[in-house]
Amino acid sequence: MEPERVVDSHSLTGEGPIWHPDENVLYWLDVPDGELFRYDPDTGENELVYDDPDAIGGYTIQPDGSLLLFEDRGRVEQFDDGDIEVVIEEIPAETETRFNDVIADPEGRVFAGTMPTEERGGNLYRLDTDGEIERLVEDLAIPNGMGFTPDRERMYFAESDARLVHQFDYDRDTGDLTELDPFLEVDGPEVPDGLTVDGEGDVWIAFWDGNRVARYDPDGVEQERVEFPAKKVSCITFGGENNEDAYVTTALGEGDTGRDVEGDGAGSLFRFDPGVEGETEFRSRIEL
Repeated sequence: MEPERVVDSHSLTGEGPIWHPDENVLYWLDVPDGELFRYDPDTGENELVYDDPDAIGGYTIQPDGSLLLFEDRGRVEQFDDGDIEVVIEEIPAETETRFNDVIADPEGRVFAGTMPTEERGGNLYRLDTDGEIERLVEDLAIPNGMGFTPDRERMYFAESDARLVHQFDYDRDTGDLTELDPFLEVDGPEVPDGLTVDGEGDVWIAFWDGNRVARYDPDGVEQERVEFPAKKVSCITFGGENNEDAYVTTALGEGDTGRDVEGDGAGSLFRFDPGVEGETEFRSRIEL
């Protein structure tokens, strides 16, 4: 599982890779610069498709193939082949911060975290298909990666600065999250960041300041790991024709350090063969 550097970018915070099955391309972000990229594995070409003046924390794919972008101040926009339409102008409680990671659930709702501020912790929201948004969990130490078990009965959720990956009981009919239990507790300087769940039910977690992605079984036991030439490994997703490829984003970070400190591959997009197929990301079905 030797990772291949497919785009030698220098992203401050490469994040949010999602395979778009309609286009057979991978989208990914540089969060603080508000840059949305598209990588075509057939041609090897990578292009900047949108440069937002605000940070973009995450996004989902709608049924028509357009993207919902989750940005600063709780703002949500629809990106459709270069055209932008505002869906939510702002969330009053989030005007001093931004969205972080987001995920669509099997019914088309969107779970979305927001970053902490100096006064309080982060929040986890649910955006329902009718456009209503509800705050579910408060005072979080950086809400981050999320993923659903194959039976759709639980949702994994990383709380990065708490060095925890939680698991909720998830009600597919209502979108309710209950019974927050620990799945993985992390020791050391690395923190759990983005994650995804493969077709066999194992959880793949990217570790910021950990140089690695690791695979865990449903009991939280590590099965294997993949090392990267970058300290800040930020997110992982599956892609390709049968979701047989794993794509991984990394970051340079927003400080004064460069690749001499963060690693030769810091900020690049990587791909490797995980030896297992992933599941296609669910699409958001938000009424616009």
